[in-house]
Amino acid sequence: MNSSDFHHKSFIFLLIAVSAALVMILLPFYGAVFWGAILAMLFAPLYRRLLGLTNKRKNLAAFGTLMTCIVIVILPVILIASSLVHEGAALFQKIKSGEINPAMYFQQIIEALPVPVTNILARFGLTDISSFQDRLSQFAMQASQLLATKALSIGQNTLEFVIGFGVMLYLMFFLLRDGASLSMKIKQAIPLSAEHKRHLFNKFTTVIRATVKGNILVAITQGALGGLIFWILDIQAPLLWAVIMAFLSLLPAVGASLIWGPVAIYFLATGAIWQGVTLIAFGVFVIGLVDNILRPILVGKDTKLPDYVVLISTLGGMAVFGLNGFVIGPLIAALFMTLWDIFSSSRPNERS
Repeated sequence: MNSSDFHHKSFIFLLIAVSAALVMILLPFYGAVFWGAILAMLFAPLYRRLLGLTNKRKNLAAFGTLMTCIVIVILPVILIASSLVHEGAALFQKIKSGEINPAMYFQQIIEALPVPVTNILARFGLTDISSFQDRLSQFAMQASQLLATKALSIGQNTLEFVIGFGVMLYLMFFLLRDGASLSMKIKQAIPLSAEHKRHLFNKFTTVIRATVKGNILVAITQGALGGLIFWILDIQAPLLWAVIMAFLSLLPAVGASLIWGPVAIYFLATGAIWQGVTLIAFGVFVIGLVDNILRPILVGKDTKLPDYVVLISTLGGMAVFGLNGFVIGPLIAALFMTLWDIFSSSRPNERS
């Protein structure tokens, strides 16, 4: 091994070691760093427009973009989260006090079912009311303990949350201001051809836009419509169910029907025919069609990953990375498919 090869390999080893050390340092705030970068990417067009309006004053344009993001994204999220906690606690107290009795609702559904269906459910032990009440009581006890633990954890981690929030805003400001030059340096450092780098970066930005901008807007719309119909039908805690439906709308082939579907079945089984029919019609023809109408407009059909890839990568991403995984999972899957596509297309054709 000559001196040049040794120095090159030593430099590569040092580069990998320092990069790994930096990742370990940033790991406690990976969520803040991740969302700071995502928000900077999404609000970059607004920054460029403000940059032109402010005569190329980068700091002023970045600050204006940051304030806009806080007003239209961060503040509404904080307000909804606080209202959600209040509404969820009120619903739990009503269940605990007996004002809302899930066991009674379950019994009403069982009594309304045809006898053959009831007999089939009985074979699997699904008609035992007392067993259902025991399980519900056990769940309520576990939920109380979980809520108490989470409340204590939130109190202990308030400082960590504030620091992470500040890191996200701070990083977003500088990524808006210096993002173009940083992106250019990253492109230059990647050891790929210009065409491959263009393809890779285009796929990266497309998936970010599709997952964050497109899917979240679709989920918010579906959740808002679901909460609206629940409020009209006087169903308890409509905001809570709206948030759950919005979350489920992020998963293809699952969707908000997992929430409004059982509620509609309960209405029909208990004789509330018009409520059940209204909820089904609204769910199918309004909530269900939002995805087919809005997603092609916001994202474009040619930018979507296959539904099964999105579903598996989203579930796997959330299992590994928590809530951030609904973006990280599909992003990793898209980059995986893109890199393998680049690899396969760059190989010379083998002659048989």
